[in-house]
This record gives sequence, C-alpha cells and structure tokens, in this order.
Amino acid sequence: MDLGITGRTALVTGGDSGIGWNTARLLLDEGATVILSDMDEQSLAASAEKLEAPEGRLHTVTADLSTDEACQALGARVEEILDGGSLDILVHCAGVTGAQGLFHEIDDEGWVSTLTTDLLAPVRVTRAVLPALRRGGWGRAVFLASEDAVQPYDDEIPYCSAKAGVLAFAKGLSQTYAGEGLLVNCVSPAFIHTPMTDKMMERRSKMEDMSFDEAVETFLSDQRPHMELGRRGEPDEVANVIVFLCSEAASFVNGSNYRVDAGSVATI
Repeated sequence: MDLGITGRTALVTGGDSGIGWNTARLLLDEGATVILSDMDEQSLAASAEKLEAPEGRLHTVTADLSTDEACQALGARVEEILDGGSLDILVHCAGVTGAQGLFHEIDDEGWVSTLTTDLLAPVRVTRAVLPALRRGGWGRAVFLASEDAVQPYDDEIPYCSAKAGVLAFAKGLSQTYAGEGLLVNCVSPAFIHTPMTDKMMERRSKMEDMSFDEAVETFLSDQRPHMELGRRGEPDEVANVIVFLCSEAASFVNGSNYRVDAGSVATI
C-alpha cells in the first residue's frame, strides 16, 4: 500500500530505540525525511547509523525534553533543518516509566518528574513545533499513550495519570486543528519489548529471585492476564500502526486512540 507520505518530513522523539526507532525506520521506508531526537548523543548517533538512511533523508537532534527551554531549542533546530519548509508529521514517543510504588510510597518529586517527562514534554514539544506543523496545510501528530491511561495499575499511578493526560491533550488538539488539515491521534501499546520494559523485568527478576524469562512469564500471567497472545509485543507491531496514522491512508482518522495491546485492556 502506498501510504502517500513520500517527501514528507517527520520529527520522531524518543527515537534511539524501541518504538521510536522502528517508527523512524518505517517512515524512511515510505519515503519520508526523518528528524530523529533523543537525549543521549552517542546512542542517538549509533541508532541513526543503523537506519542506513539515504543521504539527506535523516537528521539527528540531541534533546533532553525535561525543560521547556530544551523543547524550545529542539523546535528551533527543527526550523533550521526545515529551512522554511513545513513539518508534516510529529511522532512523540519519548517517555519513562517514572516513579513506581504504591501511592503512599511516592513523594512529590516522583510525581513531578514523571508528569514532566510523560505529560509536559509532549505539550512543550508540540508547542515548539506547532508553527511548522500548521505551515503546510497537511499534517499528522501521533502521541504514544498507554493501556495504563484507561486501565490504571496501583504501582505506577503517576505514569497512568500522565498517559491519561496525553489522551485528553491529543483529543483537544484534534478538535482545534483538524480544520487546517492537522490530524491528531494516539497509539496505546501494552507491554512491548523495549528497553523500558526490559528494565522493569530486570527489577522484577531481582525482587522475586527468578530469571528474566520467568519474570516476563509471571508478569504476563499475574499482571496482564488479558493479553491473550501471551507474549510481549514487538516495537514494529506498534510502529506499523503509528505510521498508518501518519499517512494519507488515515485521512479520516482524527481524535482516536488505537490500542496495540493484545487485548490487555479488559473492555472495548
């Protein structure tokens, strides 16, 4: 299927691994130019090299999105790369699990740091690049949310709250800019094979004195019983849905939340 995005330009945050990296790979395969961003310069450079992009079709911008100043700097660098052109696609994948534990175990600092990265960062990045997104009369913005946004878990309430906020934020944007051709949607994965869930399973294996594979298996059976496929998802399985939403093929999709969760959310 021709997704109709050849020649489009996309910004992908959280792009040095996992879902972000695979999204960048698929966008490049579809003929888009990609601006790839993440916080570690060396890791970002290595990840960009693995994409083996055609000359001129891949740019990297190192950015720690924990402050508004950094997000504004990212926006300024994107404008330099665009050189007067439009930014057609924003895919915001950057995020962290954040503060974990039961509610009474998480202090204010844990809440603030999690909300800053998982809710304020997408707000700030969008604000920084919105003029470029509105410039071309055609655009797509896709925000990575989570199953946790609608099915919270008691050991990561700050993350759940942030992702619920992302859904509301994206829905509001979808009502504001669709008339200009900028369509906004979310994708909500569940337990994907990424560095973030690797770290979760490493912690679980140490706490429960079990192997990594046992940690994954017991997490699925104990914590995610509705994931009927009985495995972690792969990043490209999420990226496929993201790239569809970035495409001309999704021209009548706006304000939606696509779950990529193997049935984890126990309701329709």
